[in-house]
Amino acid sequence: MNSNYIIAGIQQVGVGCVSFHEAWKWYIDMFQMNVRILEDDTVAERMLPYTGNQAQKRHACIAVNLQGGGGFEIWQYSDRKPQPISFDIQVGDLGIFAAKIKSKNPERFHAQLKAKYNNVGPITKMPNGDPTFFVKDPWGNYFQVVKDEYVFIDQQTFSGGIVGAIMGCTDIDKTARLYCDLLGYDKVLYDETGYFTDFEFMNGGKQRYRRVLLGHSSKREGAFAPLYGSSTIELVQALDRTPRKIYEGRFWGDPGFIQICFDVTNMRELEKRSNELGYPFTVDSCKDNGHFDMGEASGHFTYIEDPDGTLIELVEAHKLTILKHPHIVIDMLKRNRKKPFPKFFFRLMGLFKVK
Repeated sequence: MNSNYIIAGIQQVGVGCVSFHEAWKWYIDMFQMNVRILEDDTVAERMLPYTGNQAQKRHACIAVNLQGGGGFEIWQYSDRKPQPISFDIQVGDLGIFAAKIKSKNPERFHAQLKAKYNNVGPITKMPNGDPTFFVKDPWGNYFQVVKDEYVFIDQQTFSGGIVGAIMGCTDIDKTARLYCDLLGYDKVLYDETGYFTDFEFMNGGKQRYRRVLLGHSSKREGAFAPLYGSSTIELVQALDRTPRKIYEGRFWGDPGFIQICFDVTNMRELEKRSNELGYPFTVDSCKDNGHFDMGEASGHFTYIEDPDGTLIELVEAHKLTILKHPHIVIDMLKRNRKKPFPKFFFRLMGLFKVK
């Protein structure tokens, strides 16, 4: 990976929904995604290539679990009726078909979830032998719980945040090069072909697939790297059928996993490398190198597409509001970009958890 830019980790996975408040309440109850990083109820003016060439009003928030990992960007159209997918997503369909949630103790977390929710799969093992299980939320989204003992700030829970995603693709080797050469996922943790018991809970899970799990050999740097921790990307290729594109005929923000988002530093340097690899920005919020205002925060966001059109968001933070009262704002551009953000500020945000 080019040393002129930094990938701090997975900032969030976008989850489109039909009811913002109902979905967030569920994700708080099940996964403790209860610390609000930002919330915005404005018009998405920069996403025209993915919103029918019309600016669309939406209500969105980024919420995290202080145990560590990336967050959820919970997202709902405000004026336009969200369009759910018209078919049952199967393993290997093109796009993000599952998000990875960390747990320091998957077995105890599994028992906790089973006690209050029915749509929880059995504990099985991943190809590398690690314990895992899947959860299907009320809106058809799959979450894979994976073992990760790293804890950022102990909240006395068994769940953590996002530590990866599972994506369907038509050519694993081509897609893997993007994640390796641009985003630093340079370590193959497994590359297996066959039938997999851990997939059987999901639609299409009893078919044959090739699976490649990618990790990163270098420890992530950046202000929020200690919060995000390590992460993986899992690529899955269907071998028994032709996969369908999850967002074909629908808009960005419609129900489902919208995008995977990475926290970056030095966006223009990253753009150079992305162009070299053949993945130009399809959206650029700051073509004039200014700032994009998101209410409680400002920054620079861009999008690229993987070879199958899966959306990858890249975000560089410029300003972040820690507290509204008293008003504490951090100018990220004036601090050492590699220096970890003080845990003290996260603890402050944790005092105002969303119930």
